[in-house]
Parts: sequence; structure tokens; C-alpha cells
Amino acid sequence: MNATAKRALIFLTFILPSAVSTAYSDIYRYTDAEGVIHITNVPTENGVPYVLVMREKRVLIKLPGKISDYDAIINQTSQKYNVDSTLVKAVIKAESNFNHKAVSPVGARGLMQLMPATAASLQVADSFHPESNIDGGVRYLRYLTNLFNGNLPLVLAAYNAGENTVMRYNNSIPPYKETQNYVKRVLHYLEQYRKERN
Repeated sequence: MNATAKRALIFLTFILPSAVSTAYSDIYRYTDAEGVIHITNVPTENGVPYVLVMREKRVLIKLPGKISDYDAIINQTSQKYNVDSTLVKAVIKAESNFNHKAVSPVGARGLMQLMPATAASLQVADSFHPESNIDGGVRYLRYLTNLFNGNLPLVLAAYNAGENTVMRYNNSIPPYKETQNYVKRVLHYLEQYRKERN
């Protein structure tokens, strides 16, 4: 093994792991005709057989949108399905922070974070389309409100964890930290939006 290859191997053994643990970027390598190992996070050379060594840890960020962009749709849809518009705003705030392109790690999409199966059952063809997403989400809130006799904490718990999960726990908020925090968060936003309306 020549000196250059040894240096590359040392880089792989000692430098690369520490860089990967902090940077979380895709790392590629290839070995050239002289046996030298090349490492990069930007494979720019054409015709080079790059091999992916480590994939970046993707982090989804919910960039905020403007609540005013959706006021008219929220108000119209809330009236249509007899759901409090401030509740719809509170759910959207908690779910997507008013970013109509938001995608959760589990695949929920759009303003009201509809799961693909839920969107399909609600006949929402495009979850990233604000009007369609809000219409489906508000219809789902109306359904859950009827199902749980207007018990708002249970409605919100079901929106987060699923109606069957709530029923499995004898119509109570499931003992999941995420769901419990979600219910509290939406109720906090709901109170905030109701104060602003008054």
C-alpha cells in the first residue's frame, strides 16, 4: 500500500466517523486506478463509480406559513361543517404551523397533516392543496366530534392517535406522551385564538 492510500485509510478510520457524527451529511467514496480512496459529500465527477458510505440523517422542519393566507378557507369550511373556526386554526397551528407543504416523519401531509389512508377515506386527492386539505381535516373533526359526543379532549386525542386507540382506552386520552402533549398544545392555541377573536 502506497503512502497516499495509507493516508486515505487513516482518514477513513479516524476522521470520517467523527465528521459523520456531527455533520450528518451523505458521504461517498471511490477508489481510483492507483488505489487511492477519495471521500466526498458532493460527488461532482462524471463517470466515477461513487459508493454511498453513509446517508444523511434527514430532519423535517415545519416552516411557518401565514395564518391570514387561510382565514377565508378556514371560515368558509368551518361554517359548512359547523366546526369552530378557532379550533380549526388551533389544529393547523399544532399540526403544520400553517405550512401547506409540511410532511411529518410518519407521512402525514399538508396543513392539517392528513395521513394518506385518512385522506383517501375523505376523498382528498391532493393533501398539499390547502382548500382540499382543510376541507378533509374539518370533515374529520366533525366526524370525531359526533363520535365522541363533543368531548373536545377526546376529539383531539383521536385526531392525533386515531379513534380506535381512544376507544381502546375506554374513551379516554391514551397514555402516550405525544398525544397528551398534543391535546394540551391544541387547547392552548384554541384559547389563544378565542381571545384574539374576542
